[in-house]
Amino acid sequence: MDQSKRYADLSLKEAELIAGGRHILCAYRMKPKAGHGYLEAAAHFAAESSTGTNVEVSTTDDFTRGVDALVYYIDAANEDMRIAYPLDLFDRNLIDGRMMLVSFLTLTIGNNQGMGDIEYAKMVDFYVPRRAIELFDGPSRGIADLWRTLGRPVVDGGYISGTIIKPKLGLRPEPFARAAYEFWLGGDFIKNDEPQGNQTFAPMKQTIPLVYDAMKRAMDETGEAKLFSANITADDHYEMIARGEYILETFGPDADKVAFLVDGYVGGPGMITTARRHFANQFLHYHRAGHGAVTSPQSKRGYTAYVLAKMSRLQGASGIHVGTMGYGKMEGEKDDRACAYIIERDSYQGPVYDQDWYGMKPTVPIISGGMNALRLPGFFDNLGHGNVINTAGGGSYGHIDSPAAGARSLRQAYECWKAGADPVDWARDHHEFARAFESFPQDADQLYPGWRHKLRPAA
Repeated sequence: MDQSKRYADLSLKEAELIAGGRHILCAYRMKPKAGHGYLEAAAHFAAESSTGTNVEVSTTDDFTRGVDALVYYIDAANEDMRIAYPLDLFDRNLIDGRMMLVSFLTLTIGNNQGMGDIEYAKMVDFYVPRRAIELFDGPSRGIADLWRTLGRPVVDGGYISGTIIKPKLGLRPEPFARAAYEFWLGGDFIKNDEPQGNQTFAPMKQTIPLVYDAMKRAMDETGEAKLFSANITADDHYEMIARGEYILETFGPDADKVAFLVDGYVGGPGMITTARRHFANQFLHYHRAGHGAVTSPQSKRGYTAYVLAKMSRLQGASGIHVGTMGYGKMEGEKDDRACAYIIERDSYQGPVYDQDWYGMKPTVPIISGGMNALRLPGFFDNLGHGNVINTAGGGSYGHIDSPAAGARSLRQAYECWKAGADPVDWARDHHEFARAFESFPQDADQLYPGWRHKLRPAA
């Protein structure tokens, strides 16, 4: 059934929809299946995403038609489909009238992903008007709070050197805490890897007290504050809260140095909102494990990594992993820096929409996945700044001397980039950075050809 007369209005102007402030706009890369017209398929998509179905129903009235989602732009040659969703369509909380991301996803990425006349449809951008932004939580904490805890300026406080306890599974409580202590002697921030939690061989109630003891000893020895991001992900919201409250109780006077990691993609928006609201005084660390199932360029459905990052800020993530933009081991490209810019800037022109955040706190980019000191200068050069958290697991624990030396090499890489120095020249006067060349020789050969001749005589 062709529903384009009801669910499409190509006379609508995008600029006027934005100025009106009464719609969330979504842009998709959409292709209909063979034998289906583009506008007809787009209208069916909008119908399924809002008030309609595949037939006319007797219960529809004039008010219902007033909240239809409408296709307002198509470019079949470029597979560009854009839909305007009235704000009234979206579910709102009983307790406080706020908007929820699950409703956004249910409408915009819901049944439409399995429709028989759609070959694929992937959301590449969305626009949120001011009123909707006011109704989402947004972050309660950000990188400025971490800088303050670390004793740094709260504006441009710089690079936070971090790691992930490795191996990701298999350490008992004592070796786990020892690995934390060894890194903290040189670095700032440690996070649980995403599967670490309460395994039988490392019960949380044995591990966390030892981690806190390791933090205190490292702070005493270095005279510096340290940060720990603890994984509280669980199926059960009550379990998440129990984990978080136990961790805060254990860290006691140093609870301000604790972040909470939640696997936001596999756990879903409810997990993020539970952590954001129940632990509003803690930095909320959004781990996106599993997101590649829908965000990868190989996937034609779902949404992009850019969309995921944008949603994380609405939900209230203090920080989210944004990949390494082609500089680490994970899939990515240099232009993925847009994922960082949309969450950290007050406004940003995305692939389709220019988004103003109207004062919503920023979300910090977290850089993770195969990074080490040798890769960082190029990464910072591409991104244009170093106000990020970098969690380098192998880049720290794979350093030839020690995890602390690995952490120092990361800091020295940032200082090298800030100084605009040649990395090989910089290494001559920065021992831990120099030893990173020996630790990761394949990277060194690729990134800095001839380093052996230049560096080793001065070592």
